[in-house]
Amino acid sequence: MQHFPIFLATTGARVVLSGGGPAALAKLRLLMKTEARIDVYAPDPAPEIEGWAEDGALHLHRRALAEADIAGATLVYAADEDEAIDADTARWAKAAGILCNVVDNLAASAFITPAMVDRDPVCVAIGTEGAAPVLARRIKADLESRLPATLGRLARAGKKFRGKADELPHGRIRRAFWDRFYSTDGPRAFDRAGDDGLEPALQDLFAEYSYKAATPQAPKPGHVTFVGAGPGDPELLTLKARRALHEADVVIHDRLVTPAILELARREATILDMGKEAFGPSTPQAEIDMAIAAHARTGAHVVRLKSGDATIFGRLDEEIAACEAAGVDWSIVPGITSASAAVATIGQSLTQRGRNGSVTFLTGHDVKGFADQDWAKLAAPGSVAAIYMGKAAARFLQGRLMMHGAAGTTPVTVVENASRPEEKILGTTLGALPQTLSDAGLDGPALILFGLAPRRAAAALTDLEKELA
Repeated sequence: MQHFPIFLATTGARVVLSGGGPAALAKLRLLMKTEARIDVYAPDPAPEIEGWAEDGALHLHRRALAEADIAGATLVYAADEDEAIDADTARWAKAAGILCNVVDNLAASAFITPAMVDRDPVCVAIGTEGAAPVLARRIKADLESRLPATLGRLARAGKKFRGKADELPHGRIRRAFWDRFYSTDGPRAFDRAGDDGLEPALQDLFAEYSYKAATPQAPKPGHVTFVGAGPGDPELLTLKARRALHEADVVIHDRLVTPAILELARREATILDMGKEAFGPSTPQAEIDMAIAAHARTGAHVVRLKSGDATIFGRLDEEIAACEAAGVDWSIVPGITSASAAVATIGQSLTQRGRNGSVTFLTGHDVKGFADQDWAKLAAPGSVAAIYMGKAAARFLQGRLMMHGAAGTTPVTVVENASRPEEKILGTTLGALPQTLSDAGLDGPALILFGLAPRRAAAALTDLEKELA
């Protein structure tokens, strides 16, 4: 991140802008929405700027900017659209320790002005660090259509009531109060009576939640939601998974959950990394079980966030048993397993009519577990298997399959970091699998697809077989 987004207080601030043409007009339309004093320096200002000055929206100085003019400014805009003049403005600002934006010159600017969705006092800022202005405008247009025009009015009413709402006894009740106002009661009140309906709605809601807080109740038990985080791409999260993250008080995640997904958790939530790693630092399962149950017994909503789908090789039964032993309620939000993401990325399906009517999921994390497999069935022509955490057991896997009749030419695909930007695909064969993995030096989570080749490679192999026939 080259530009850190902040919201600058403009009450009592002074903004200096040098320029009077189209670039200046564009910036002034945004700046005039603030409470800052705006001083514009332009020998020949556009008629719109003159009109705004007459209306008292800004202070117009009909001359070129001088170095002394920027004293006391909070921000400076160089908008003369003249390289030499803008360079002088930027140099003066830098010498005075004042942030300066040179319009349409990212390299010379100390800050940038983002695209904005304005629902005052709610403001959404969109920046691409100058890389894709068109994309920023597209995102802005999308958000404009999604955010109702009444959002700002609800926020202003909420701001006035915030001091009163803070009398509610603790954070969870206050969050429930505000969530209900903004999601249901507030919009309904506005639809019925406009702005006049918002204050009574807040008062009624406050009375209801004050009564709930004051009424003696047994401590509310917590809840544990086992959430499948998917293979890593945040866009593959389900809506229910996103909602659980937004509502969680505590998030306990494994080591494969990506930072981009953790970013979706509520900022106030406690985030605990309690992952397990083969041949590396790990949290004992018993400790994970105790942590899940202990946090839930305090009344917290705990999200146990597992990479992929929580029901596949995630020790889910052990953690559910810990919840039940502690008397804690639980639920499961399924996720996209990495096998589904891996076959999607190579353009294949896990089953195919005439080839295989079933697929085997197995884990190579515990080599001893391989002894329970029906190796003769797995080695049969047309069989397909998705092997999780199988890098270290690749040679064992190869030996068992070939010993039971699998051909060394059987296609195998290894997908590392499926669905993520750093995804890597290796097409190989069973006979070459251990060497392929050794040469590749993979260090991310990898899934081995036995019996499947990337679609293009599979098509080329079929054509070759036809030629030989």
